Amino acid sequence: MSRQHEHDRAHRRMLRRRKKAEQHAAALHGEAATLLDELDLPVDEDAWQRPAQDVLDLARLLPRPLAWVLGGGGSYGAVQMGMVRALAGTDLAPDLVVGTSVGSLNGAVIAGDPGRGPEKLADLWPQIARRDVFPGTLWANALAVRAGREYLFDSGPLSDLITAQIPAKRIEDLAVPFVAVATDLDTGQRVEMESGELRSALLASAAIPGIYPWVEREGRRLVDGGLVANVPIEVAASRGARSILVLDCGTFGVQGRWAESVVAVVYQALIIAGRQQVVRDLQVARRLPVVYLPAPSTLTSTILDFSHTHELAAQAYDETVTMLAALHLVQEPLEPGLYGVPPLKEDHPEVAPLIRW
Repeated sequence: MSRQHEHDRAHRRMLRRRKKAEQHAAALHGEAATLLDELDLPVDEDAWQRPAQDVLDLARLLPRPLAWVLGGGGSYGAVQMGMVRALAGTDLAPDLVVGTSVGSLNGAVIAGDPGRGPEKLADLWPQIARRDVFPGTLWANALAVRAGREYLFDSGPLSDLITAQIPAKRIEDLAVPFVAVATDLDTGQRVEMESGELRSALLASAAIPGIYPWVEREGRRLVDGGLVANVPIEVAASRGARSILVLDCGTFGVQGRWAESVVAVVYQALIIAGRQQVVRDLQVARRLPVVYLPAPSTLTSTILDFSHTHELAAQAYDETVTMLAALHLVQEPLEPGLYGVPPLKEDHPEVAPLIRW
């Protein structure tokens, strides 16, 4: 491809984003948006790997403290990595990070080093393979369960991955206040871990029941936080956040036909239940601004499949950059409400009234 042709493609992509941004900004102010003549351009799958050229001043729009909330989603955590890379081109640094499951793992990287966190995630995710998270064959693990083991996969490799990527030993050692969300297996209560050993907190937050072993922590048996708060928006609000930035993996786009293994079936069930929690938590938008970053609308891989990292990251990056460019056109601080649309039906009766944009 010639340099001129590549330049023309980049220019057309910039124009497309500018048009989208202007359309979103018009909608934000209640103006009638004109139909956008979409340019037929593929997503630039390498854009998320390149450092941002300019920094958008968006902090002026969101009152502090600003919380980043990262939801669960298995291999779809690559979506959050694309979002984080887009956010690296803004001044929206978090004052608080709250995460569930894979969102707690990604969130801990950000909380540990907000400046270099996006770069660390971009280096980490392309290296992750299925065996690093779900080791062994499903058949061999099923035989172990039949023999009396209470879980399918050993969490040892995941523990090693955490230790290698996050040098902090305790949650208090992270640069930014951080909360990992888990579920008490015996009581069903939500457990918010804001201090103590970091490794066990992250393993507990990601311990899908029956898939990974539960984690004992302070006398409680803990499992995946997705059971009670897969996208822990209310947790951030209850801790004093005055604005919230949501990085959802968009797992509501998964269709039942993709749940073709025990792990996928369990996760599909968690997703269905988790969307109802999101609806409840989004009610905080009545009193503070909640910016919901756009995830890919359709996910056709499974949560076991780590071979689509580049594709997921590229789509999330492209959509997030567009939304952030639109926000940059807004002049006044955002009022309470929902900005962006979560992966729910847009006409959901409890969510639609909250949407301001």
